[in-house]
Amino acid sequence: MTVSTHVLDIATGEPAEGIPVQLERIIVGFGGDVRGWRLVTSAVTGSDGRVRDLPVEGPGAWRLVFDTTSRSAFFPEVVITFVVTDPGQHHHVPLLLSPYGFSAYRGT
Repeated sequence: MTVSTHVLDIATGEPAEGIPVQLERIIVGFGGDVRGWRLVTSAVTGSDGRVRDLPVEGPGAWRLVFDTTSRSAFFPEVVITFVVTDPGQHHHVPLLLSPYGFSAYRGT
């Protein structure tokens, strides 16, 4: 199973090229307590604002961490946490970004 993302700069109407993205998986202790997050992989958005085929190893909580410093001084980082319940499905998590706001959704 994989995750992909697409970052669009809605202030310019263009794909956001060169945005560093990290995929992280939650670390849960034996008692069910959250111990933190483990980096799985990192990538940078291409000229089309996309990162394709980030590897997801199974169900659970995951997050994408976007370094948005180059696009927004107000939001230097955007974190999108999501839950994978069906590891057989592809998950597409787009980010719409502007200097003073952002939005995310589950895409196809």
